[in-house]
Amino acid sequence: MEQDLEVQSVYEGPERRQHDPELARRMLKGLNKPVKHGVFRSLGLGLITGAADDDPSAIGTYAAAGATLGPSFLWTAPITFPMMFAVVYLSGKLGQVAGKGLFAVIREHYPRWLLYGSLIGVLIGNIIEAGADLGGMAAALNVIVPVPIGWIVVGVTLTILGLQIWGSYTLIRSVFRWLALALLAYVGSALLAKPELWPVLKGTFVPHIYFTKEFLSMLVAVIGTTLSAYLYTWQSNQDVEEDISMGRRRLTDRIGTTKEELRHTARDVGFGMFFSNLVMYFIILSTAATLFHLGKTDINTAADAAQALRPFAGNAAGLLFAIGVIGVGFLAVPVMTIGAAYDLSQTFGWKHGLHAKPKEAKKFYIAITVFTFLAMGLNFFGINPMKALVWAGIVQGFSTPFLMLLVMLITNNRKIMGPWVNSRAMNILGWATTVAIFAAAVGLVIVTWF
Repeated sequence: MEQDLEVQSVYEGPERRQHDPELARRMLKGLNKPVKHGVFRSLGLGLITGAADDDPSAIGTYAAAGATLGPSFLWTAPITFPMMFAVVYLSGKLGQVAGKGLFAVIREHYPRWLLYGSLIGVLIGNIIEAGADLGGMAAALNVIVPVPIGWIVVGVTLTILGLQIWGSYTLIRSVFRWLALALLAYVGSALLAKPELWPVLKGTFVPHIYFTKEFLSMLVAVIGTTLSAYLYTWQSNQDVEEDISMGRRRLTDRIGTTKEELRHTARDVGFGMFFSNLVMYFIILSTAATLFHLGKTDINTAADAAQALRPFAGNAAGLLFAIGVIGVGFLAVPVMTIGAAYDLSQTFGWKHGLHAKPKEAKKFYIAITVFTFLAMGLNFFGINPMKALVWAGIVQGFSTPFLMLLVMLITNNRKIMGPWVNSRAMNILGWATTVAIFAAAVGLVIVTWF
């Protein structure tokens, strides 16, 4: 009976709220959703999303940016921090208020051509980035394990797939939050490299923008990898999973939120995005202070990228780099493939969720398996894995603007959000983010074709 109610909840829409005064009252005041207190919730939810944002594609992109452009590119970290917050917070708020994920909301309120178009873009972006991440993980592991990269890709893929299918949301969350801490090694390496203070301060606080293909490609890649498509759906679905894990399996039990709960969400997201942005800043700084400083402006192998950790780890730089990339890869790849499965399942109304066992949500878990193997297959076309990490960011950079536009329209729609539409301040931040990421993508197209 409980499963039947959950399947039914996929189809409950605004009409249900209009004819159910009690449900409308709950949505208005959030009486059915007690506040989830605790610092560890912030460490868990925020750190998972923040560290997933610093996936191998992000690490490769930031390393390439620091090596190619030096400290003059540091300003992108403080600029993207509020943009990252806006994207993830609005996605999380959507999940809390609607009680369902992003694509379930799009399916209910928007035309099919928009739903299917968005789905195709997200699936392509997620699969390509997951594939690049698997290749980056294999390349990093190959620095310390002299085994053909193809075999490493297969081994890593099967391990990740097993974790997704036979693990649990609680297990994934518990493991991910600790693996993410490996990224802090970049902070120590950047500090020990002793970069010159003035170029660092100038690069951090004075934006340097060049209308060249090289610069705009890197800028779009950074935007794409920091605001990747999987973040939008993962955060909204993660909030739904949290509610379900607390026993709120029916949609009517999940709809609505409170100001206090939104403040907790803001804290969760702020912590996670600060963590992600801090690591971004120090990866760029460490590669700028080492590789760029030495004239090594092109990263072709994982061993090249690992040199940025030499001031901190010495001869163990390759080992530390491998641990960091493998750690965040195991965190990020499932987020991408599971996120893609969420989107597909919500689009077609299939039963889904990590709380469900494989036999209860067969199509959902089949989708995870198919997407994971498709991502793995991309690594057998002879593409340089370190270059693929940057290209994956560029691909995401072109799909992200449209998703952000959709999120802004949805979170300002009173039929969906009720009294929880965006405040003026959040609208300013959200629309500024939307315009900025559209401008970067359009700028790259212009300098490439004209």
